[in-house]
Amino acid sequence: MPPTLASLVHHSALKLAVLAGEDRLDTPVRWAHVSELADPVPWMDGGELLLITAMKIDAEDRQEMRGYVRRLVRAGVVGLGFAVGVNYEQVPEALIEAAETEGLPLLEVPRRTPFLAISKAVSAAIAADQYRAVTAGFEAQRELTRAAVGAEGPAALLARLAVHLDGWAALYDASGAVVAAAPEWAARRAARLGRDVERLRERPAPATAVLGSDPAEEGADRVELQSLGSGRRARGVLAVGTAAPLGTAERYAVQSAIALLTLTTERSRALQDAEQRLGAAVLRMLLAGEPDHARAVAGDLYGELLDAPFRVLVAEAVTEPPPAEEGDGPAGEAVPVPADPLGLLADAVETAAGRVAEAVLTVPDGERLIVLAPDGGAAVAACAEHARGIEARRGTKSRPRDRSAAAPPCDLVVGLSAPAGPIAAAAAYRQAEQALSVARRRGRVLVEHEEVAAGSVLPLLADDAVRAFADGLLRALYEHDATGRGDLVASLRAWLSRHGQWDAAAADLGVHRHTLRYRMRRVEEILGRSLDDPDVRMELWLALKTTSGQQ
Repeated sequence: MPPTLASLVHHSALKLAVLAGEDRLDTPVRWAHVSELADPVPWMDGGELLLITAMKIDAEDRQEMRGYVRRLVRAGVVGLGFAVGVNYEQVPEALIEAAETEGLPLLEVPRRTPFLAISKAVSAAIAADQYRAVTAGFEAQRELTRAAVGAEGPAALLARLAVHLDGWAALYDASGAVVAAAPEWAARRAARLGRDVERLRERPAPATAVLGSDPAEEGADRVELQSLGSGRRARGVLAVGTAAPLGTAERYAVQSAIALLTLTTERSRALQDAEQRLGAAVLRMLLAGEPDHARAVAGDLYGELLDAPFRVLVAEAVTEPPPAEEGDGPAGEAVPVPADPLGLLADAVETAAGRVAEAVLTVPDGERLIVLAPDGGAAVAACAEHARGIEARRGTKSRPRDRSAAAPPCDLVVGLSAPAGPIAAAAAYRQAEQALSVARRRGRVLVEHEEVAAGSVLPLLADDAVRAFADGLLRALYEHDATGRGDLVASLRAWLSRHGQWDAAAADLGVHRHTLRYRMRRVEEILGRSLDDPDVRMELWLALKTTSGQQ
């Protein structure tokens, strides 16, 4: 521990006597400083034992001494040493009274004790304390290293760290979940810090945060959070809780733990990168229609994934703001997004799969992330939960994009295929891409292929390009009807809705079938297209549905 006023008073060679503030002698001393200035406060840093002979102050003036001592206390001076036998044969009562009033420890320094001896004693004690701290830090480092390379790994390391800190320690994974804590009761304490851990993970690594507790709370502590990993994105977070700020030895122990956990995390990441390269090869073979080769390459690592129905997930990060439309804000106004939304999704999927020992294949592909995960498994559920979290933070509701409002911006868009096997992997990939396109168009975070297949194709056509095509295709008919020379658009809609049945369509319109035949010939003449062509009938029907109610 650092030197205190008490340790200096008990130093046999110094012969110091206590004249005031005896109840505050346990205060640590950061340095011993000599100053004869009437106001030494500007040169004080706090924590000093000030040594004086009173050459430039009137130590017998009570008013002056009260102001002098008060200034020292406010500056953080922890004690005052007064040398007798130099300017005063004994410490003046005025100074003693002021020290007692302000609660400042006052020490009498005998003539035979030079100030230099006190300074040396303080310096030697500080050096010894620092040496003890460094020695303890190195010993902690050796213990933590032995624990980290043992069979229990991070769990044993946290246990040793908690002992060194006389507190608790917890480790969070890349998704923010608690994976280990020591002692056991600390897991409950660590679980309450989820929001703080999430905020730290969103900052570029390395990052740190200090949290305080409500003093009224039972077992209140001081918590430090430290991100782990050498990249820009945190691979984990270390939390330590103590009753007081960390000392030098404790700080050494925490820094050693951070280094060891980061090394462990990065080593695991290197293995994951190797697995990812193997997974990319398996994916290429599946998409090329070579399931047997893919299974042979997958081996024990991904073989289990190919033995049961899986889903293909295709994700893209949104890097461009949506174009501004009428009623929107300024064009190009970007909404802040996480630095690596694809990485966060990959972490969430891999972490969820790892907790239940579920095989999952994640492959970065340029600006995309491709995932193969078991149908109904933890990884697919984690992806859905991740999407819901993004939508909740954005305050958006899943809805199709319409003409009156642009789709809300998202950090991420994800398409999810229907369940498939190795033989149908290429088809599942196309399904995921189709769902991704719908998600992007509708302003959704996640769309499943079953949702697209079960719905109508019409919402997929509700964009500017399709509306422009429909308007151009039907404009001549609308212009004809606007002159009052007939009702070709309504007649065409009725005829197409009845699949070309003349009598039924004429009855719907309340006209004779010959009148309807005449109108359909006029439609063909105006458009320059034959209604006998099924492609023409399809295009006209979709155009009518797209422009319905807009003319």
